[in-house]
Amino acid sequence: MIITLARIDDRLIHGQVTTVWSKEANADRIIVVSEEVYRDGIRKTLLKQAAPPGMKVNIVDVPKATAVFNNPKYADDKVFYLFTNPTEALELVRSGVPIPVLNIGGMQFKEGKKQVTKAISLNQQDVESFRALAKEGVKLDLRVVKTDPSGDIIAKINDAFGPEKE
Repeated sequence: MIITLARIDDRLIHGQVTTVWSKEANADRIIVVSEEVYRDGIRKTLLKQAAPPGMKVNIVDVPKATAVFNNPKYADDKVFYLFTNPTEALELVRSGVPIPVLNIGGMQFKEGKKQVTKAISLNQQDVESFRALAKEGVKLDLRVVKTDPSGDIIAKINDAFGPEKE
């Protein structure tokens, strides 16, 4: 499997993803990796309907994403991974799926989260997952839209949450 783009955007498939990021990815399919969405039949149906014309969409959990990645049948498929959070991206990386670059697009504010940029709000688990992804060697590319300059999510985390405790 050829990973052309991996992105965290908790809105998943929406206008920006449909019109810009899916073209940037130049992939055969979008794979949404989310336990929550995988278990929600209505949301799965809506996401598949929102996909760009001709784009296949699969919604899976981490174990299924890992199994599909390792299936030789899909070795030549070009895929665009979409995540709602960094924890599932980290689980996928730790399961052996090599994600060299993870684009961070949007994580909305909810109770228990702290806003670190206009588009990114994190809780402690998100912070720990981003720090672990960086330690795993994943380049973290903070860009809401394609034309934004790449930002440093770890610096934003350190500003908002303080440096990592050893």
